[in-house]
This record gives sequence, C-alpha cells and structure tokens, in this order.
Amino acid sequence: MELKGKRVLVVGMGRSGLSAAMFLRRRGAQVTVSDVRSAASLSREIPALIEAGIMVEAGGHGLLTFRRQDLIVVSPGVPMETPELAQAKAFGLPVIGELELAAQFLRGRILAITGSNGKTTTTALLGDILASGGLPTQVGGNIGVPVVDLIEASSDEGWSVLEVSSFQLESTQTFHPHIAVILNITPDHLDRHGSFENYAQTKERILRSQTAGDALVLNADNARTAAIAERAVARIHWFSMQGEVVQGAWVRDGQVVFRASAEAAVETILAVERIPLKGAHNVENILAAVCAARLAGVDGATIARVIAEFRAVEHRIEFVARQNGVEYYNDSKATNVDAAAKAIAAFPAGVHLILGGKDKNSNYAELESLLRSRVRAVYTIGSAAEKIASQIRGMVAIMPCETLDRAVIAAGAAAVPGEIVLLSPACSSFDQFENYEQRGQVFKQLVRQQVEPLPSSSVAELTR
Repeated sequence: MELKGKRVLVVGMGRSGLSAAMFLRRRGAQVTVSDVRSAASLSREIPALIEAGIMVEAGGHGLLTFRRQDLIVVSPGVPMETPELAQAKAFGLPVIGELELAAQFLRGRILAITGSNGKTTTTALLGDILASGGLPTQVGGNIGVPVVDLIEASSDEGWSVLEVSSFQLESTQTFHPHIAVILNITPDHLDRHGSFENYAQTKERILRSQTAGDALVLNADNARTAAIAERAVARIHWFSMQGEVVQGAWVRDGQVVFRASAEAAVETILAVERIPLKGAHNVENILAAVCAARLAGVDGATIARVIAEFRAVEHRIEFVARQNGVEYYNDSKATNVDAAAKAIAAFPAGVHLILGGKDKNSNYAELESLLRSRVRAVYTIGSAAEKIASQIRGMVAIMPCETLDRAVIAAGAAAVPGEIVLLSPACSSFDQFENYEQRGQVFKQLVRQQVEPLPSSSVAELTR
C-alpha cells in the first residue's frame, strides 16, 4: 500500500486511531483526523497531532471531509454504519480499519486470538509462551498496543500475537493470521452488531484470508464456534473440556494433553492442578493456548513451565486484597453476561456481586442459576442498573448503589469472613468510566482505601 502523498482520513481519536494517524503521517500521507467529541474533550490529543502536521476536525464529522480522501481508516470504536462512512463507501472510497491497515505492513507471522471471552488471558499467555520458546515475539491489538505500533519492530522471522475484537474484525479484508484461535462465541456487543448471528459472522472474518497451509484452533464445546469448521480451509485443531478430540488439546485423567494429528502420539503437557488461574473457563483458555503454541513450534516442557508460572492478567478475576476475612476480586474486563457467569462460577458461594455499567442489549436473567446458588447479593451500578434489577428480581437480594464507590462500601459492609466481593459487571464501562481498565483501577483503589462501612440500617436493606 503506497501512502506517500495520499489523502487519508482517520475517523476516531481513540488509542488505535491516534496511532494510525501518526503512522500514516510518518509514511508521508496527508492526514486528517475527525472525531465527534469536542476540541475541549480532546485537548490532550490535539496538540501532538497538530505538531505532527495532521489536520484535526473535532465536534462532528463533515461530509466534505469524508469525500475529499483517497483512503479512510476507521478506529475500532466507530461503527461502520456511521452515516458518513456509509456515504463514503457509496461513493466508492476505500474504508478500512486500523487492523487492516497494519496488516498491509506487518512482517513475519501472525497468531490472532478472538472470542467473546478469554482473549486477553490467552493472548498474554501465548505471548509469554512463544517468547520463552525462543521465538521473536511481540504482543498487541486489543490488548493495549495498537497493531500499527508493532510494525516497525516486526521481522520476517518473528511472531505478532494479536488479540482481535469483533470491532476490529468487521473492517478487515486481507488480514491473514497464520494461526487463528476462536475461543468461544456467545452473545456480546448486540447493541453494535444488531443480532447474535451478525456478531458471530463478524468473528468468523478472522479466517476469511486463511489458506490450507494455515491453522485454525476451535472450541469443540461451543456449538456456534464448532460450526465454523464447515467453512474453514485451514487445518483445524480442536480443544475440549468434555472429551477427546482427533487433533488438538483436551483433559484426560486430570492432565492437559495434546495430539498434533490423528496419527501422532498423545503428549502430556501438565496436570490441571498446576494451572494457577481460577475457573473452568481458564482451563479452556489453557487448552487453546497449548494448541496454538505447539502449532507455532514451542515444545511441551516450555509450555508447561510458562503456564505453571502464569498469573491472572489485570482486571480478569484479579485478586486485590483480603480485608477482615473477605476477599476482593477485580473482574472489570467481564463486559458481557457470559464473562460474568464464568467469574461467578469460579467461586463456590457467598459472592457479593457488583453488576452494571452500560448495557449492550444483554439478558441478565441468564445468570439465574448462579445467582440463586452462589451469590448472596447483587449491587447494581450505572445506567443498566434498572434493567438488571428488573430481570433478576426475585432471584437474589438487590441493592441499588448507582456508583462503584457506593457498591464497594455496601458489599464490604455486608460480607462476612469467608465471603467474596466480586466486581464482574457484565456491562461495558462507558457510562461512568473511560474504559474497563479505569473501572478496574478505581475498584482496586477503593478496596485498598479500606472504605468505611455503611450504617447498619442501609445494610439491612439487603434482607428485605
């Protein structure tokens, strides 16, 4: 892709959009950035852009701005159905995302991981495994470092381990992972994609450019994920918690095992009891990582050692503190119902659960069995609070708290020694926080401040 002298518009000044704009400018493009947010709210970002010679349009999108371009690059947070983008595509202008842009320049091989849940943990773990296996490795994508920021350091011999979201995949055309992993597909982002099937098809775009020489790792236990095999051309390796697979990874007699092909011998990797992460869902993540790492050429002993030493990524069932016999866990990255369900299931009972944030057209009633069996009380926060309460009323005690600080105070006051306070919101964070990372950091700060308990009269509301 030749960029020098081209007029390129970057839509959205999020982390990926800013990185894309700077990359394009370094490659000689005439870059404009457009964002619906006001100039005042972008005061930290705008000076660096202007200093780099990038034009900035804030406070809305101008139709003429979109028409006067040779290429439009869209940040993941901007829906492709945005009217200005739809009109630009109608005029025949090329519209791609930051991931697709980076894919044109990234050297070496790509290991890409997607799924509704578990992406960050699996991506971080695979990055550690490949690096420990002696492979030149860099990690990025939806896990903090935009893919365009990996281009300069990429090499023909190296691996880029990428977490990729549905928002990134929906604008891809030629993105080509040599190893693609789909961990699971459960309802998420329905407010953006409109339906579960639209969302699932967006996830499938990860394999659209794969060839017979590539590898695809699929979850045999997730029906929607397993169905993808019918449309794949790459070699498929499966992972399963429920039984043996022809080729891939599964659990046998308490051991994680792997088989490269139907004709190959079964390799024992490590005992399940050596996995340090909480929850059955993390065993699934381990199985997927074992498949991908072996396909990348890392030996079983290295894989086992790295897994045994791996600790939970920040904001994913992250232990924060123990106060007065009560343990606090930060699972702010649980931005959908299925993720929250997996976190709740990681604990036996006595959970004080903080739920809420910005709704994504989710059905919280799907948590019923877990709420009844493991959760003592739910503390609702954010704009989704009323919807959550209406869908789970009668299943569990509910305390409306509105904000996270009030929820932490209420849960801490009500919990008794041996119980758990768990932030696992099942919602996005964008009603009250910049992102799930900020929400998780605030939660940890609140816990560590050892906030004063609520009056007993307020705690008594839980039993009504």
